[in-house]
Amino acid sequence: MATVDVHVVTPEREVWAGPARMVVARGVEGELGVLAGHAPLLVRLAVAPLRIEREDGSWDAMVVDGGFLHVTSGEDGTRVDVLANGADLAADVDRDAARARVGALEAQVAEAPDDGGLGQELAQARARANLPA
Repeated sequence: MATVDVHVVTPEREVWAGPARMVVARGVEGELGVLAGHAPLLVRLAVAPLRIEREDGSWDAMVVDGGFLHVTSGEDGTRVDVLANGADLAADVDRDAARARVGALEAQVAEAPDDGGLGQELAQARARANLPA
């Protein structure tokens, strides 16, 4: 089976890189999957999980804090670059701490509906709290 060359990066680090069968991400307009041979594409990402199917059929999960997914295909194959504002691998996420953060942020947002950025922080905490193991 043909593979996709995947690179997930943030301004601080490379989070994941390697060959994959498929990438599944959520853009601001819905979910998409990318396989080898996919048409060129640029998608604005939502704060949401991102899943990568490895060559052996296993899946890696992570959360991205928005950004862009860029697909290129040519004679050299298909490449997916995820340029994320922030990202964490599922194995690195403390879900209990994320759930506690969700509760604290929800209380703050309830007190001050004009949140001044708390909504984005809440979305990031929820994405981590709900990330599959």
